[in-house]
Amino acid sequence: MQRPHVLIVDDDPAIIKFVRANLEAEDYQTFSAMDGAEALQVIEKELPDLVILDIMMPRMDGFEVCRQLREWSQIPIIMLSARGDEDDKVTCLEIGADDYLTKPFGIRELIARIKVVLRHADAAGFNPGKPTLACGEMEIDFVKRRVMVAGRDADLTATEYRVLCYLADNADRVLTHKQILHHIWGEEYSDETHMLQVYISRVRKKIGDHTKNHRYVLTRPGIGYMMRKPV
Repeated sequence: MQRPHVLIVDDDPAIIKFVRANLEAEDYQTFSAMDGAEALQVIEKELPDLVILDIMMPRMDGFEVCRQLREWSQIPIIMLSARGDEDDKVTCLEIGADDYLTKPFGIRELIARIKVVLRHADAAGFNPGKPTLACGEMEIDFVKRRVMVAGRDADLTATEYRVLCYLADNADRVLTHKQILHHIWGEEYSDETHMLQVYISRVRKKIGDHTKNHRYVLTRPGIGYMMRKPV
């Protein structure tokens, strides 16, 4: 069986050294990064099986790394914090982290949590995914947060990009109006179907999908929308 690959992200070299030594003793292969920007570069290159991610870091904090990573991948994330605030834990889980551990922590507890998270990911048929998705003439670069159509930048707004990525992340699955509105704007917008229609129309126009026979974003009348699975 292949050794699980774990990325450790922390601005404290002592913590990285401590965690790496113990994980490698348990037959994990490890990588490390000391800030959020470096972490995203390592993730794109190595596609680890799991990320241990500190919250408080220079250049880019753990919250932002988690948010950006969830734009294109479901790689399991365990977040670390020197604070035991409940708000931090709630935020971590809301933005897509799989678990949360407060510093200082015991290595046995960390390893136990790693095993649980990896087991859940394996049971779900987890695939780390790819940093890009190509569908016809359209390509989504999830790392650079950029959409190209026939080699040209589609110039999506931040919200239009989030709508398209949510559909891409669920390709070949019909998402209801309420699901999309709730995911992008929040529960209080769950009935704003007209607003969603406007955004879908804008996205389609920018990706060249505004003709009668849609190539990328399909409508399921009275239900919602679906992105055609790339072939």
